[in-house]
Order: sequence, then C-alpha cells, then structure tokens
Amino acid sequence: MKILIDIGHPAHVHYFKNFIWIMQEKGHSIYISARDKEVALDLLDYYKLPYFNRGKGRKGLSGKLLYILEGDLRLLKYARSVKPDLFLSFGSPYAAHVAWIMRKPHVVFDDTDHSFFEHFISMPFTQTALTPIVFQKDFGKKQVRFDGFMELCALHPNRFKFQPESIKAILSDALNNKYVILRFVSWQASHDMGLQGLSLEDKYLLVEKLSAYAKVIISSEETLPDDLKQYSYKTHPALMHDVLNGACLIVSESLTMAAEAAFLGTPSVCISTALAGTLDEEVRLGLIELFRTSDGIIERSLEIVKDSTYKEQFKNKAREIIKDKIDVTAFMVWFMENYPESFDMMRKNPEHQLTFK
Repeated sequence: MKILIDIGHPAHVHYFKNFIWIMQEKGHSIYISARDKEVALDLLDYYKLPYFNRGKGRKGLSGKLLYILEGDLRLLKYARSVKPDLFLSFGSPYAAHVAWIMRKPHVVFDDTDHSFFEHFISMPFTQTALTPIVFQKDFGKKQVRFDGFMELCALHPNRFKFQPESIKAILSDALNNKYVILRFVSWQASHDMGLQGLSLEDKYLLVEKLSAYAKVIISSEETLPDDLKQYSYKTHPALMHDVLNGACLIVSESLTMAAEAAFLGTPSVCISTALAGTLDEEVRLGLIELFRTSDGIIERSLEIVKDSTYKEQFKNKAREIIKDKIDVTAFMVWFMENYPESFDMMRKNPEHQLTFK
C-alpha cells in the first residue's frame, strides 16, 4: 500500500511517526508532505523521515486563503509523482482537496472541535473522519469514534520510553532538580482565531514567582523579549517529551502540550478560551486544570510547585486513566491496513477497538 501523509504541525509528526515506522516494517510505502511550520521539519529530520516541503504557509485571513490554493497545487504536483493509494492526515484541507482531485480516499484524524474553518473547507472532500469519542462535532456517516486521545499515539506506555539523558543539561543547574515548563503560543493558527491566553505582564509574573521555587524553561512559538531569552528552551525539540516527563509542572497556552504533559504524568495548568470535547474530558478526568482567564493561575501554579508530593500523586492518576484508553497507534495501523473494510467494521461494531487496549 502507498500512503501519503500530510503534516501541518509539529504535533502531527508525533501522531504519525510510530505508525510510519510500523507500516514501513510491514512493507508499505509511506510518503510525507510537510508544512514548514515551527519545528515540524526539524522533527522529521531528527527521525530521518524523508519529506516533501510544501512551504511555510501565510499569515492573516487573506494570506491563509491564498495559501490554500498554493498548498493544494504544491501537494498535487508531489502526489502525482508518487501516486498514493490513499491520503492520511490530521485535519489537512490540502490532503482532502488533492485526494478528491485524484479520486483517492482521504482518511483524517481530528480532535479540534473549534477548527471551524478547516472543517468547512475539508470535510466535504473527506471520506472518513476518525475522532475521539468525546469529540463534540458530528460528521455523520463518515465518522468513526475511538476511545483514546491523539497524544497517546506517541505517549501511550507501549510507545514512549523515557530517556533520562535528554534532560541532563536542564537538571545540571536546576534548583533542587525541579523545573517548570511555560508554553506560549503565537495565536496565528486559523483554529486560534478569536482565542487568547496570557498577557505579557502575566508571563513576567509567572517567571518571577515560579523562579523562586524551580528552574523556569520557556517554550515559545514567538520570539521572546530579550530579558526572557535566558529562560528559552534550548534542547532539541524532539526531546521535548522527555523534558515534559521530568518537569514538576507545565503552565501552557497550548492545549496539545498541556495534554502531552498530563499523559506523561506531569501536572498541567492550561489557560484557554477554546471549546473542545477532548479538553472538557481532560478537565473532567483531572488531567488538566483549566483557566479561562489568568485570574488565579499564578497562585495555583505556586501551590503545585511547592507541594513535593503532588507530581507523584498526579503521575499515578494519569497511569490509571491511560489503562482505560486504546493504543491509538495500534488501532491506526489496523484501520489503515484493512481500510475500507475496517471502516465498515467499526461502524457496525465499535467495540472491536477494545482489542487495542
């Protein structure tokens, strides 16, 4: 089987990397197209996954609309050269459009309820949509729901093995070997339109207050002010999961990184005004502490960092929650290898996915 996977965000590399390796071992041909966004290409290079670079994209609504045409044309040219049997992506309208043009199926994973624009321009051209059970949107007869989270593609215990040497550089000068991750986003993505997070004043206060109890490390999509650059994340982005695993807390504007930390057993405080079924479920399970505004976020973060037993208690809770979820990568491999029969099976008997726990 020849599968073309379109990567639009660094997180997508983690969603699909294990799937790619397994499918290649099974003799399938995997082709990757990728947007040059943040560290996505760095991750693909690190994992030695060859790819076609479809460009950086554009900012602003008019720029994004223009890039839809540009991205479609670039991907179409590449797809015609490799002639895939089907397309796979996480919410990629480009893969949806090109698959439709080439009369090939497009299978999409999605957990972002508030991606209104992407859904509007991609779902009419998509044959199959795989979403978590708690996803709030209904895509009708093309939708299959699975009992898991996208972050578990990389972070399920069957997939993630902690590499302690990855955080030696961070721990060498950390106060009491404790460190906190602060994750700031740029708010430029189309699904971030209308959303907001921390003010610059909030960010400075977080750094000031938390620095008294732990080393502060900042991962930021935007360039940091000069006086905050000393806190910037300097380890290779491919090692971020190991770094998250060792942290005593993350304070995040990113829903994805907040969830990644939580599934690794790291207490996760998130500020977001987004509405999403996966976020609601993660809050209900106690994996993420959600703040809609910055009120109280600094005080709560300090409480967690000061509590020497909190991290271990939280890690135990996360382990128990993961036991009830499927190994999403194993499910993905089965579904794609047996597609479209797997789609019919899941529509008739959703319980089949429990074999991948």
